[in-house]
Amino acid sequence: MSAVSISPILDFLRCRTPQAWIDRALEDLETILLDHAANELKAAQSAMTMMAKNPSKIDLLNKMSRLAREELVHFEQALKILKKRGITYRPLKASTYASKMSRHIRKEQRENFIDTLIVGSIIEARSCERFDALAPYLDDELKKFYLSLLKSEARHFKDYLTLAQSYSEEDIQPRVDFFLDEEEKAITRPDKLFRLHSGLPVEPVYPKVAS
Repeated sequence: MSAVSISPILDFLRCRTPQAWIDRALEDLETILLDHAANELKAAQSAMTMMAKNPSKIDLLNKMSRLAREELVHFEQALKILKKRGITYRPLKASTYASKMSRHIRKEQRENFIDTLIVGSIIEARSCERFDALAPYLDDELKKFYLSLLKSEARHFKDYLTLAQSYSEEDIQPRVDFFLDEEEKAITRPDKLFRLHSGLPVEPVYPKVAS
């Protein structure tokens, strides 16, 4: 059990990770580790892109700067674990998880900004929930690593959500509810591509050979 309470995240998300996904992850940890490393790098890049697009928003600059630094540290830690386990870091085809939410982001500049922050919050929340869900099943090294990420991931979730509300002229809850509904669909429906944030796996890691 983690020393960091993720109760606010469990209350926030519509669902927990299905056991079928956990079972598949334990059979294919290499994919999880590779995708995790890539996601940490993407998270840092996304934060820096948001900073570049919003140079006058001081609160955002401060929070995204810290977030980007932390995500890069996590990326380096993930790379170290890959190297130690003899896994060559390489790009994988990206999960459709984020795009299933991002395609609903509104186009108008202000609305696009708010929606992007909300989606960022949900992605961080799910990352935290997945690390917590996986940790009890892992070896000591990976368990310690994933549990060590919970505090920062939980804070990133709050930072994105707080920024979204602070820069919005309206209550963001209706948009949060909308994206949470979309996220639940992405997590609970069959997904052909197995990744850290994918939905229900549709086939085993090693398909049975027909006799």
